[in-house]
Amino acid sequence: MKQNLNAFLFSAAIVLASIILGYYYFSRTQPVGNISVTGLGEKDFISDLIVWEGNFSKTNMNLKTAFAELKKDRDLILSYMNKKGITQKEVVFSSVNSIKDNQPKYSSDGKYIGSVFVGYQLSQTVQIESENVEKIENLSREITELLNEGIEFYSLPPRYYYTKLADLKIEMISKATEDARIRAEKIAENSGSKLSNLISAKMGIFQITGQNSGEEFSWGGTFNTESKNKTASITMKLTYGVK
Repeated sequence: MKQNLNAFLFSAAIVLASIILGYYYFSRTQPVGNISVTGLGEKDFISDLIVWEGNFSKTNMNLKTAFAELKKDRDLILSYMNKKGITQKEVVFSSVNSIKDNQPKYSSDGKYIGSVFVGYQLSQTVQIESENVEKIENLSREITELLNEGIEFYSLPPRYYYTKLADLKIEMISKATEDARIRAEKIAENSGSKLSNLISAKMGIFQITGQNSGEEFSWGGTFNTESKNKTASITMKLTYGVK
């Protein structure tokens, strides 16, 4: 009787050990699950820095006269800006660019026979960089009034920037990361699992587009300077383990 009991207990121990070892082997050989999600961070903002440029020129057969006329125009332009509330410290004039202006010459039958010198063309660029965006915007639109004074002035479209871009990037990364985490939690919840540790995190390209501009993202990143009102966005790809 005792031998039968010992044999039974020995057999039961073998069966129990087999069950435990089988479960351990099964759990070790199962693939580790994970969830990969992409989160988006976006924010609309208004540019706080404007850069505007314009250029003017004079042409004269005499180089000295051309320079004197260009200087006169420059003084008139600076005086005009002062009346618009722009200080001299805000205005930067480039060095004078000088070229010999030659026009092509053709014969009566249309053949090119050379060129003729028509004068020295001198030109200069003026640039303003300011945080007073509205004031410089108005100036860029109104400065063509100088044409009425005989000044050949050409205004270029303003460029708009944001001085707190570094802080904005950090905020966008935080938003994108939070968005990705919430998505991952929802997926895990719907599949009856829970998130465990974060396996990897990969940041996408930082994009700045004009609001309502229809601009497309680019692989190298879009950096809009034409619009005052912009939208910043970035993506974060997170991979979590599940349990």
